[in-house]
Amino acid sequence: MINVTRSFMPPMEEYEEYLKKIWDSRYLTNEGPLLKELQKKLEEYLGVNYVSMVTNGTIAIQLALNALDITEGEIITTPFSFVATTSCIVWERCKPVFVDIDKDTFCIDVNKIEEAITNKTKAIMAVHVYGYPCDVEKIQEIAEKHGLKVIYDAAHAFGCRYKGKSLLSYGDISTCSFHATKVFHTIEGGACITNNKEIYDKLQSIKNFGSVNGNYDNVGINGKITEFNAAMGLCNLKYIKEIIEERKEICETYDKILEGKVVRPKVVENLEYNYIYYPIILKDEEETLKIIDALHKEEINPRRYFYPSLNTLKYITDKENCPISEDISKRALCLPLYNGLTKEEVIKIGSIVKENIK
Repeated sequence: MINVTRSFMPPMEEYEEYLKKIWDSRYLTNEGPLLKELQKKLEEYLGVNYVSMVTNGTIAIQLALNALDITEGEIITTPFSFVATTSCIVWERCKPVFVDIDKDTFCIDVNKIEEAITNKTKAIMAVHVYGYPCDVEKIQEIAEKHGLKVIYDAAHAFGCRYKGKSLLSYGDISTCSFHATKVFHTIEGGACITNNKEIYDKLQSIKNFGSVNGNYDNVGINGKITEFNAAMGLCNLKYIKEIIEERKEICETYDKILEGKVVRPKVVENLEYNYIYYPIILKDEEETLKIIDALHKEEINPRRYFYPSLNTLKYITDKENCPISEDISKRALCLPLYNGLTKEEVIKIGSIVKENIK
């Protein structure tokens, strides 16, 4: 069985060395020494001031909203993302206002943001789709003009650098997922990344029940990550360069097979990419389903990522028209991509796709 992704696993003996440290210290959670070590190394790797690690990428978005005091009002966001981007906004009792996507990059169309701003708008929550950057300069310009906060759902963007800077360094807060399927993972986990000390202190408090030096000055939850998760992160971080390089080679093999046959996201200048996914856009939904069926017959599992367009979700009461997202979501397919996927397997997958294209 070939699935769309498979978790990278470091050498077991390296993880066991960290487990011995945990057993010796009996420090299992609550901002332990391994977590502090990992946060420091991530700050250095990303070139950012502060990394606040949390239990998962979904909690990271919820904490980001609360740390920026966004607990009501409207948030401008994209309909082309994983459901958590929207569900977190709704969960926090805010209203998602969907702006359609750019037809080439699949990120939020910055030219349509301002017309969606009202006196209830509190923030822009954009997504670096498949690790490709939003127009961060234009979004920041709009935010400053209208006094809005900027949150980036950067779940796909770990290891991506734009104009020499980590893509996670933009916005008031960037949130990241370190789920087991990501390029860099801590089994489960996530983070809020910021360059603002005040925001970082607020994040650290509200993920720990609102505690500030033993006093409960904020309303908070339990968003802490364990030493076991931190240990996996420390093991995996040392391999990140090799992880990305191998994924790049897989993508280049797909490129050679499918060149001119499928639509791919537009290449962004000044981007160092992480090769987290290999998305293709097919002719129509019929062709997409046909290719999925052909791959399934060979025990190969691609993923319709993202589907459906989030503006069409049942619990979204105010339906907004996002024709580009609705169209792309029906034609988008991510092919298997993970460390350890062989060249022969990649050729087989690419050939099946190519043979079933009209």
